[in-house]
Amino acid sequence: MQAYVPGEQPTGGTYLKLNTNENPYPPPPALLDRVRDACSAELRLYPDPEARAVRQRMAALFGVRPEQTMVGNGSDELLGILMRSFVDPDDVVAYAHPTYSYYQQLVQTQGGRSVRVDYPDDYALPEDELVAANAKLTLLVNPNAPSGTLLAQDRVAALARRVRGLLVVDEAYVDFADGGAIPLLADAANLVVVRTMSKSYSLAGMRLGMAFAHADLMTGMAKVKDHYNVNRLSLLAAEAALDHIDDMRRNATRIVATRTWLTAQLRHLGFFVWDSAANFVLCRRSEPSAQAIYAALKERRILVRHFATPRLQDCLRITVGTDEQAAAVVAALADIVRA
Repeated sequence: MQAYVPGEQPTGGTYLKLNTNENPYPPPPALLDRVRDACSAELRLYPDPEARAVRQRMAALFGVRPEQTMVGNGSDELLGILMRSFVDPDDVVAYAHPTYSYYQQLVQTQGGRSVRVDYPDDYALPEDELVAANAKLTLLVNPNAPSGTLLAQDRVAALARRVRGLLVVDEAYVDFADGGAIPLLADAANLVVVRTMSKSYSLAGMRLGMAFAHADLMTGMAKVKDHYNVNRLSLLAAEAALDHIDDMRRNATRIVATRTWLTAQLRHLGFFVWDSAANFVLCRRSEPSAQAIYAALKERRILVRHFATPRLQDCLRITVGTDEQAAAVVAALADIVRA
């Protein structure tokens, strides 16, 4: 087993950091004020183990009941809870590939067996192959990472009806797209939807995740959840973020506009770019190599993500930053390509 390797966190100097899909815009001032005010003597007290204030807001915002929700220390913790709740040694966990590579480590820690189904080059859903895996748990990232491609809600609903076990839809990037699977919960008792506040809510440093499912599933998952899994400051940040949801939506709209411009510019430079519904784009170019472009950008103190895997070795994933940041990476790429 090998540990998951996250995107590089640089030290020493200033970088244009477009490698880990962080939001370029800060949280709203009211959120920051609430967290600052909470830095008081009350930090000596434990947080609410049930995160009731956050879950009540989640329920009201997304049209579910509080007992259908859970708050996690990032969506990664929620994925780990799902594994501990439902995967025994040798149980099959299926997912299409390439996707979020941390799934492999999560399955390994439970002694489960990963069945990876290849995405076609257009990242259309390989529905029949996933169903044929007969998995205890089927994982689906939508929009997918690292491709950014989005599956329509009816395709997700069809997959939920056909799989034998649970379908977990990881919607880390859904706020940069249209739709989402939460409305499907009313008719899909085997569906779990996981979201994060790291991307669209500008709270990657607070480590906040949200899960939605049938109440009976949540009751089971709560049995393996750490009792004080989310700290007091993060819970307050989550409350404030949900109270100021319009700020998140405005920033997401700005990022989508920049994404459209960035995609067009990359295509003009000769890159193949998949249509993205996330806050990043995946682009492909064979000459110069993606590894060489990555290294040349890093020399210019611009970080993007390169994956040294067979399906992605000729690709770069670029986080959508501000308009100015997008213009800077496009200008650098133009120089590199010309050279």
